[in-house]
Amino acid sequence: MRIGIDAFGGDNAPEAVILGVKEALNSIESNIVLYGDESTIVRLLTKHEVNLQKIEIVHTTQIVSGEDKPVMAVKKKKDSSMIKGLIDLRKKELDAFLSAGNTGALLAGGLLKVGRIKGIDRPALVSVYPTNKGISVLADAGANAECKARNLKEFSIMGSLYAKEILQIENPKVGLVNIGDEKGKGTALVKEAYEEIEKLDNINFIGNVEARDISFGQVDVIVCDGFTGNIILKLSEGVVKSLSDMFKNVFMKNVFTKISALAVKSGLSDIKKKLDYSEYGGAPLLGVKELIVKAHGSSNPKAFKNAIIYAEKALKNDLIGKIEKNL
Repeated sequence: MRIGIDAFGGDNAPEAVILGVKEALNSIESNIVLYGDESTIVRLLTKHEVNLQKIEIVHTTQIVSGEDKPVMAVKKKKDSSMIKGLIDLRKKELDAFLSAGNTGALLAGGLLKVGRIKGIDRPALVSVYPTNKGISVLADAGANAECKARNLKEFSIMGSLYAKEILQIENPKVGLVNIGDEKGKGTALVKEAYEEIEKLDNINFIGNVEARDISFGQVDVIVCDGFTGNIILKLSEGVVKSLSDMFKNVFMKNVFTKISALAVKSGLSDIKKKLDYSEYGGAPLLGVKELIVKAHGSSNPKAFKNAIIYAEKALKNDLIGKIEKNL
């Protein structure tokens, strides 16, 4: 298997990408294809003494920045580390492609250069979401700001398959994000989507789920439009960071609180690890014909490592093939 990586995508690229690749090589069987400026990539591979046995480099002359407009980037930056990788993915020269770069450009490139699975109107970013009970799936996590009821129905199908095949959750419970759990609640879109999802006989739809219940693991698959999903993710990240700072301030207050901190250090470390996005790597863009993984924009080496390991796992489980088959 060949996993392509946008070496210049993300806030900490390219060094964090190279370090992530180095850490992942001992855990994967796939070859890694790095896209970007060859001289820079070679310099960093040498600097960090990366084993080159499974490494290939494709030289590109452009970079898709966070400020680039998505469709224009796809059309005008065909020799960028992102778009060139997506083109090679379409040509079957890669089995998967990973980027921490511009989300809109990656989505547009996935649609225009790779193409949608037959029967899917819009792809969705499917992200894991830590809860009290373990891990849930959030679909859509930010690919589609505006949706139709049909889209939310498709997200529920793809999210359910992801939870079952990748997270090994048997008969995952699917919930539609709403302001109340009653069937008649919400906007016209959510009401219509409820009716559409309820008709599906191949998923375990339990109805609406309120935002306050998401973190308690009431459902395994959280379905919403990308605008709402992205707010849920970023609000959760902010709350976790805020609480972490509060605990730190409390425990560092005096000698007695510092002693208390030592007593609970192990438990707090476990919680921090569970809530750390870098533990989960990236979010697949489901609904396109090939495997595309979006890593967090501020991914560190650990996050890139886990995203690479995840990509190989998804390939071995034939995630895209199973979605095509079920649709």
